[in-house]
Amino acid sequence: MSVWISGEQTTVGQLLARRLDDDPHGEYLDVCGRVLTAAEVDSTARRLAAALGELGVGRGDRVATLIENSAEATLAWWGAVTAGAIAVPINTAYKGEYLRHQLADSGARVVVVEGDLAERVAAVADQVDTLDHVVVIDDAHHPLSGVTSHRWSDLLTADGDGPTVDVRPSDLATFVYTGGTTGPSKGCMLSHNYHEALTRQIGICWQRTSEDVVWTPLPLFHFNAITTAVLGPLVWGGRAAIYRRFSVSNFWPEMNRVGATITSTLGTMAYLLAHDVDRPEQPHSGAPEANTSLRLMGAVPMPVEVDDVIRSRFGVTTFSGAYGVTEASLISWQPPGIRNRPNAAGVVNDEYFDVRIFDDNDDEVPTDTEGEIVIRPKRPEVMFAGYWGRPEATVETSRNWWYHTGDIGRIDADRYLYFVDRKADYLRRRGENISSFEVERILMGHGGLADVAVHAVPSELTEDDLKLTATVAEGSTVTADELFGWCIDQLPYFALPRYIEFRDELPRSPVGRVLKRELRAEGVTATTWDAEASGITYDKR
Repeated sequence: MSVWISGEQTTVGQLLARRLDDDPHGEYLDVCGRVLTAAEVDSTARRLAAALGELGVGRGDRVATLIENSAEATLAWWGAVTAGAIAVPINTAYKGEYLRHQLADSGARVVVVEGDLAERVAAVADQVDTLDHVVVIDDAHHPLSGVTSHRWSDLLTADGDGPTVDVRPSDLATFVYTGGTTGPSKGCMLSHNYHEALTRQIGICWQRTSEDVVWTPLPLFHFNAITTAVLGPLVWGGRAAIYRRFSVSNFWPEMNRVGATITSTLGTMAYLLAHDVDRPEQPHSGAPEANTSLRLMGAVPMPVEVDDVIRSRFGVTTFSGAYGVTEASLISWQPPGIRNRPNAAGVVNDEYFDVRIFDDNDDEVPTDTEGEIVIRPKRPEVMFAGYWGRPEATVETSRNWWYHTGDIGRIDADRYLYFVDRKADYLRRRGENISSFEVERILMGHGGLADVAVHAVPSELTEDDLKLTATVAEGSTVTADELFGWCIDQLPYFALPRYIEFRDELPRSPVGRVLKRELRAEGVTATTWDAEASGITYDKR
């Protein structure tokens, strides 16, 4: 039964105020080596908020940022939310239409950009009607056509003693844009309280305390770094460190430099660390044995074999059992006392959400049956408030008052959730459902592939045919015939790829996700190998 749970709600400003009461001058953040205290963040955020007000930014206006991980990126976010505005952190890989779309779609009035990226904004500024001001983090002056440009240092001279903007927990604080793998990216509207709710959920799983130091190399234009590093110390105490970008060679030196007890990374990063230690001919600087502080590595998803290496070699526990989307996290989690099961995404988060598995008619399916993951909140302000400027998309994903994730999964009898695939990437071939995610996981075990995407192409018969588009690992000489032969021993007959194509690279969005819609649209090309044209049959084995 779904039970509505009332309780305290909060704003991010209130979280900072509590830290100011408890520990205003102690270390709060280490951002790329620059230490920030809560008092410094507060005073700078107030000056920036006042300066933004002088530029005409009011409550609910959007302030975009295009900044690599740095103290300025952190302070710009704080300045926007302190002004009662909505922060719109943009992926620093964006340029051209990707950048123009998010600036225009969000209706940003101001964009704060680091000097090296200012020309990207200049190239699209006259195509964004709402954009009035560009703030450049650089000593040089960057005059831009169609907008007024300002130096970051000039904003810091504003008087920050003005009145505080009154915001509520339900007010919006940040727009985080989706990756746009199935169409133009959409802005997820996230309230102040949602920031605190996700921060608290992750902290519960990590058993986070005021003694912890959380380190992350994840970018501040993703929500993970904002919740685990920027807000985590305010909810749980302790401190956090934000690194410029992930590096295997610098990982252990960084752990020792900041005294990290917990890391927040991605599954791919854990994979690189696990495989690096097995290659003594390529030693990294700073041996893991020299680190005595790290107790937990958070990385999702983490294959079972990588999880085992991390635990056995490094002597740390892992947090790999979680599933969430920007619109609602954490849908499943790994709270204290729960050890994730192989290939599971933790247990359903019944504390915050009502989670079900539905078929295409929105009927609930039996236990251990695959279907779409759908959710409803059990508490106020723990989900997104919809897609900015796209009411039709908000309504479509909320059919029958359930949020439809677009992901296929199943829930077993013990409430463990298993992610199967994106619904758009799910295949049906010869009467059998196929998870492209699962097939890709198996194929990466071949050893000769650097990257792989499994996707559907139209079949002249019925349903789908399966195509494997991949890049070859350095030094590998694998051929399509050889790879298909390997697949025969590894995959069920119905999941064998009819088509195989090797490329120099796979099409990806700026956030790194493979654009399977492009691969599906291209279908069979002139360089595609066809098993049936090679005389191979698909008899049951």
